[in-house]
Amino acid sequence: MAFCVNCGQSLHDGMRFCRFCGNQQPGEQLIQRLRMEAEQIRQIALMMSNQQAMQQAQYNAQMQQQFNNQQFGQQRRW
Repeated sequence: MAFCVNCGQSLHDGMRFCRFCGNQQPGEQLIQRLRMEAEQIRQIALMMSNQQAMQQAQYNAQMQQQFNNQQFGQQRRW
């Protein structure tokens, strides 16, 4: 199942023209290339998201360590 690039109506795979608005649809080669590019973008976004999560976890661990060090130092002074 495909969708018209102009009006968004659902179309049968392989249709060259939209039956609703008449707009010409992209060829199969273009669609395959766009799908491959979209998958590459999805993989890059996933890697960036994972990197950001790791950086946030490292930052949180550093802040927790600093907090623990401050608490431990304050307890020893008493």
